[in-house]
Amino acid sequence: MKSSIIWKLILSVVIVGWAVLNLLPMENEDFDTFIQTRATAHQDEYQAFLDRAEGRVDDGTPLFLAIKQQADEENLDLYHEFFPDVDLVYVKNQEKRNNVIMNVLYEESRGKLHLGLDLAGGVAFTLKLKDTPENAAAAKVQLKEAVEIIQSRINGLGVAEPVIREVGNNQIEVQLPGLDLEKNPEAADKLKKPAHLEFRLVHRDLVPGPGVTTPVGYEAMILEDEDDKGNIVERPYFVKIIPEATGDIVDRAYPTTGMYGGFEIGLNFTSEGGEAFADMTRKIAAEDKARNALGSGKMAIVLDGKLYSALGLNNGEPITGGSARITGRFSQIEAEELANVLNNPLKFELEVGEKYVISPTLASDARTASIEACLLGAGLVVAFMIFYYLLAGVVSVASVGLSVVVVLGVLMSVGGTLTLPGIAALVLTIGMAVDANILIFERMREELTAGKNPKNALRGGYEKAFSTIVDANITTLITAGILIWLGAGPVKGFGVTLAIGIGASMFGALVISRFLLEILVSVGLLKRISLFGFLNKAKFNFLRVRRPAFICSWCIVALGIFAVATHMNHILGIDFRGGVEITMDFDSAHRPSIAEIDSLAEANDLGEIQAGFQSIIGTSNERLKLQIDTAEGRAEQVVAALQQAFPDSQLTKLSESAVGATVSDSITRNAFLSVAVALVGILLYVALRFEFGYGIGAVVATVHDVLMSIGLFVVVGQYFGIGSGQFTAPMVAAILMIVGYSINDTIVVFDRIREELDLNPDMNLFDTVNLAINRTLSRTLLTSLTTLMAAIALYIFGAGVVIDFALIFIIGILTGTFSSIFIASPVFFWWHKGSRQHVTERHLTRPTYEWETTTRRARDAGPDKA
Repeated sequence: MKSSIIWKLILSVVIVGWAVLNLLPMENEDFDTFIQTRATAHQDEYQAFLDRAEGRVDDGTPLFLAIKQQADEENLDLYHEFFPDVDLVYVKNQEKRNNVIMNVLYEESRGKLHLGLDLAGGVAFTLKLKDTPENAAAAKVQLKEAVEIIQSRINGLGVAEPVIREVGNNQIEVQLPGLDLEKNPEAADKLKKPAHLEFRLVHRDLVPGPGVTTPVGYEAMILEDEDDKGNIVERPYFVKIIPEATGDIVDRAYPTTGMYGGFEIGLNFTSEGGEAFADMTRKIAAEDKARNALGSGKMAIVLDGKLYSALGLNNGEPITGGSARITGRFSQIEAEELANVLNNPLKFELEVGEKYVISPTLASDARTASIEACLLGAGLVVAFMIFYYLLAGVVSVASVGLSVVVVLGVLMSVGGTLTLPGIAALVLTIGMAVDANILIFERMREELTAGKNPKNALRGGYEKAFSTIVDANITTLITAGILIWLGAGPVKGFGVTLAIGIGASMFGALVISRFLLEILVSVGLLKRISLFGFLNKAKFNFLRVRRPAFICSWCIVALGIFAVATHMNHILGIDFRGGVEITMDFDSAHRPSIAEIDSLAEANDLGEIQAGFQSIIGTSNERLKLQIDTAEGRAEQVVAALQQAFPDSQLTKLSESAVGATVSDSITRNAFLSVAVALVGILLYVALRFEFGYGIGAVVATVHDVLMSIGLFVVVGQYFGIGSGQFTAPMVAAILMIVGYSINDTIVVFDRIREELDLNPDMNLFDTVNLAINRTLSRTLLTSLTTLMAAIALYIFGAGVVIDFALIFIIGILTGTFSSIFIASPVFFWWHKGSRQHVTERHLTRPTYEWETTTRRARDAGPDKA
């Protein structure tokens, strides 16, 4: 076997194997069962210890907490006694170490595949403003700020899919998938920390003690430290009440390893903050020298009223490096959590209210139908690729399948959560991921038609498709990078997922597919690509109808914009506008289902209703929660309809309150900003890689596709009743997918135009553009067809938000295919006034291709440039 095949095989096995390890085990194991056999040392003693701990469970204490309490009571070191195999950064303090061990074990018991609130439910709790401002407007401002900060604390990468929204005029509701508050009861407390950081001076001469009077302007504080054996040691200080500076001078906090073990918090200051901190330490250093008492002056770091560090100067020199550390020998988890809240500080206090378990937000039959639709969509793509491309199709399916495993593995490794729209997006990604394989196969077909043998056709196909694949994916990767950089919440999460998907699909096409095809060619099994020749010799004159097509297209865009403007009050769902939340009690023996409530809402025109069940933690009593729109009288209408439809349920309204949007204004603004900046990035890249006219064509086509997709979605929904015509949170991801699809499709056509300009030096621009479009037509339509099959399956057989998600993507596929031919290419043609010379004069460099020989390049460059 050739070395080129061997290294690709080894690389593929390593990457796919790593991804699989990140996915296994997929399902959660009950912690109480898992912990029974987890010990790897002193099993007999462990079983006896478990028996003692389980005695506490009889009092209502969860086994997770019972084990920690029993270990503390017996002064037992869980790490050394029972779990020495746990990969643990050593923590000296035994109590802390036991806590870390239990958290690690709990994570081990959880499956790697995390499901979202729609599929698996989760937990929720409320956070209330501790001191609600009397001014309602001021309270509203604080709530909005708190929602955004809590969002940032929970969801740094935007892949955890929480629900965070305002409730009433002084509360925030936080819904988290896959969290067990009985095992992690302090989760809510960690989120509510204000993270008010202060830098204060420590009194030089006095320390608290018997008979010592507190100096004016100071307060006594205790610093909890650890000795060499990990025992907690209390060190008292008098600390100045008025701080020298606050957390405003900090640019970033991050966990870092300490000099003597454990973790600390590193602080990087802003440029102004660094100068301010240096000035503070200069004053300390100057007074140290004046007193001839180096090290007597200290700077206290106080967080939320607790003293964490009392820093002395190093050899009496001021700290001018723009950074400092909060010492304390934290565990890694504590350091990461503390750094997180410091990076997202609150300026006011919150307190925890109710904690409750919530059921899946999607009805079970809707979940089942949508998952079956996802499987059908993926199956259609697989069947088509094998039918059309035979053995090469099998290779494509294998590479795309393994790419999906890599995507899921990477996503789970960064804490991703899989929701139903996420699964739908993954299925559509499968349809799009075959694009690179189709490009390669169509190029191989051309090489075989030209008379090359399979081995040379394979090499030539990859060489000719390589630049196109790279250009198409880099432009999409630019979009993903900017979404990660400027986006927030689900927008940033989509950017992360998109970037992972791009990398995985390129790996699948260029590495996995390549070595599999090389094996088939080397053993003589692959002699032809397909039995079919779809539009291989197409000679349509697309540019001849460019004007009417362009005008009609933009008229449709204008119609869509008009529909959006006139229906603005109806097209934004509760996720964007907020609504009213109704809490109802009911007879548990006659529990209405979410599917029945959804059907009732549709039959009686009750507007959008998001229904779910919750039960207060520690009780078995369920409540029905309904989120509805804010139309006047809607609450009374919904309650009356439910009570009439389900008389045996004895539905009783308990409360009603306003709820805010789950997609905040900042997320929406960041989404628009991200797309705008991404378009500029694409323009610059294409202009540098190709030429400016190509960049203009790509940007105009992308804007066209987004506007037309949104407009048509609203038109068919509001005027024809196809889909809801209403935008919910998952629709943001669908629109961003359209951006990626549109760019990819356009770049493929442009790359072929550039190639044909070089290969046909005597052909005019009009004919060259037409030739390029015809040469890529089979690839364009085949890619659109595979993605369209998946999307149509989701639309026909899916349920709930999946239907709208699929519908807008169906529209996006059609508009993206249309625009690459009738928008992007004509804009490029018009930009250059139909002149080939205009294009050539504006090329920064003449493009070269992998398959060109040195002689050919030298000849075309001319005697002065060769």
